Amino acid sequence: MTHASSTAQTIDFFWRLPTHGDISTVRRPQSTRGDWWPLRDGNQAPGLLHGEPDGSSYIDHLAQIAKAAEISGFQGGLIPSFPMTDDPWVIAAHLARETKTFRFMLAFQPGFLNPVEAARMSATLQRVSGDRMLFNIITGGGGPAQLWWGDRFSHDDRYGRTTEFLDIFKGVWKGDGPFDYDGRFYQVEQGRLPQALAATGLPEIYFSGSSDAALASASKHADFYLSWLEPFDQVAEKFARVKARTAALGRRIRCAIRVDIIARPTEEEAWADVKAGFESLGPERRDAFRQSGGDSVGVSRQAGYRPADAQRYEDLIIAPNLWAGFSLLRGGPAIGIVGSYEQAAQKLDELIGLGADGFILAGTPHLEEAYRIGEEVLPLVTGKGRIERAGLRAVG
Repeated sequence: MTHASSTAQTIDFFWRLPTHGDISTVRRPQSTRGDWWPLRDGNQAPGLLHGEPDGSSYIDHLAQIAKAAEISGFQGGLIPSFPMTDDPWVIAAHLARETKTFRFMLAFQPGFLNPVEAARMSATLQRVSGDRMLFNIITGGGGPAQLWWGDRFSHDDRYGRTTEFLDIFKGVWKGDGPFDYDGRFYQVEQGRLPQALAATGLPEIYFSGSSDAALASASKHADFYLSWLEPFDQVAEKFARVKARTAALGRRIRCAIRVDIIARPTEEEAWADVKAGFESLGPERRDAFRQSGGDSVGVSRQAGYRPADAQRYEDLIIAPNLWAGFSLLRGGPAIGIVGSYEQAAQKLDELIGLGADGFILAGTPHLEEAYRIGEEVLPLVTGKGRIERAGLRAVG
């Protein structure tokens, strides 16, 4: 098989690894892949053979997705972390043995580990993977999900804790000599990593959060500021805010977008899948869509961009090729891209023009869509002249 591939580029493309199971089609958003629910006919990884599990495992399926993304032009993949997922650290360690160049972006909430131990674990994973680890730092959206972790800190305190955590994480790894720290949340005396661990590469940090407290922490520590997709004028304003804060500290930050895509050969085919998925939903799912819990500013912003009582899928079209109903079809951000391959690539190019330096993309089902987006959409992204593309290369 041959396909166009990017071998040198200034725009980073990551895929998403669904650590909570997957669905087989957006037309019928019912979970059928993985062992997070009772097995039934039609399930995969594991499936049923003569009424019994067929011996396949979901971690094998995740390895297939990682390999598909790797050979389709993605630099790596986001490994999400929620109460209903496997642990990203363990998943990354396993998949590192299944891939060659694929990088693993671990979603991680500081505060759940001691920062010195987190540095040691990260450096060890860097050693075994060949420096292929990076972080998506998330600080939590409050509400019941945050309490599940036993975390009762207030919104702004969580971001203050994240800042201190990253101060120490970097200090014991790359500091000059033993590291001391006396903060509100953490205290460390003579902290350091052994030389073999300290010699590994410090993981890049993608930082999520939309509040002022989040932007203050991101401007100090993040390599990439990561945002869910929003209306493009809001994306530009958010990027400008975080870049101004970072520049005031004498640093430079890059920006990235997390977005789902439904791309098909024609726009009509893409919207037909959206329509079928929307019309297959029951009233309970639609009611849950109208509600949001916790104190996440990002989630509140997403809810504000959509009508409160959408009766048709068209009611959630907020701009050409932008649909605000993705979280009806699966968990996660509400706004995504819908259109032909060319239109999807054009939207990514528009975001690059607004200052996006990277993307975490996703599509359902993740295995098949990694090939589709990698082979049909990414080669059409010009990157406003910032992407250098090689010719065809043989794969497999």
